[in-house]
Amino acid sequence: MRFAHQPLRDVISAVFSANESNETEARLVGDHLVEANLAGHDSHGVIRTPIYIEWLRAGDVVANRQMQIVHDADAMTLADGQFGYGQSIGQQVVDLGLEKCRQHGAAVIALRNSGHLGRIGHWAERAADAGVVSLHFVNTSGKGMFVVPAGGTEPRLSVNPVTMGVPVSGRPHIILDIAAAAAAEGKLKVARNSGQSVPDNWILDAHGQPTNDPNDFYDPAGGPPVGAILPIAGYKGFGLAFMVELLAGALTGSGCSQQGMTRLGQGMLSVFIDPSQLPLDDFFTADATRYIDFVKSAQTAEADDRILVPGEPEAERRQQRMREGIELDATTWQQIVQVAQQSGVDQTLIDNATRA
Repeated sequence: MRFAHQPLRDVISAVFSANESNETEARLVGDHLVEANLAGHDSHGVIRTPIYIEWLRAGDVVANRQMQIVHDADAMTLADGQFGYGQSIGQQVVDLGLEKCRQHGAAVIALRNSGHLGRIGHWAERAADAGVVSLHFVNTSGKGMFVVPAGGTEPRLSVNPVTMGVPVSGRPHIILDIAAAAAAEGKLKVARNSGQSVPDNWILDAHGQPTNDPNDFYDPAGGPPVGAILPIAGYKGFGLAFMVELLAGALTGSGCSQQGMTRLGQGMLSVFIDPSQLPLDDFFTADATRYIDFVKSAQTAEADDRILVPGEPEAERRQQRMREGIELDATTWQQIVQVAQQSGVDQTLIDNATRA
């Protein structure tokens, strides 16, 4: 099933509007989720809508929250997200980081206790749009503890995104947006809903054995996942995930992953750097552009292949999906329709999305 982005935004925003969010927040969340789909990150797209509403009704996330400034010291801030929607709290973090960056040339925002922050690449893109370099490290406090250490079979880490953004004039920004795990848990949801297997070296089943069936990761009774996700690149990915736990968990006050957590809270350490305030004249932009072209000029293994730098795949997918529509499997769409109808969303909005 294919959906035009605007009718899909309208439906998703209406779901959140019908579930306590004010108009601004509902639109923020809806836009963020659809933008993730447009970028090709379906794991962080509209498939998240039903679980977000489930968390809201359980009291695990709270609508219309403003982040609370716990400590402010010029270029450094500690903030508490008060378990608000991460799509709103994340934007507040970036706005504050950009403001401080303009004042001081650099800024560090340590965020604790946020709801799920969505696709972290979105925050790096916002900073890059403002001409600012940014780095973001994210963990969960334990409910999202799905990742095993290298050589282990029991989860001890969360998926732990690592994101970096570099603005480049006249071409797509350089955005590295990866998980320290082999896959985000949302990718397993997408595979399960669409009836697909997952690649080797992604997940373990409940007995610690490798599997390609995403259903083996989940509890058939509907409880918390019983399987686990492997780190990327073995010990290297584990080391990266471990450091993100310390930076996004311990250093923000949000907490590293631990057992017994029943509420998903995320920590994020964000660093913002304004390259225009360094005495480089035009060197940064010119050399970044030169290096991108140099890398892309490398001979490819296949004659018809291309070298894509970080951020280019998302930019190309966005153009394609804006033109051709966003593909959703029938199960995911039915789950969205169900929560929309339960929330009292106008059936016309739902039907319009289907016809678009």
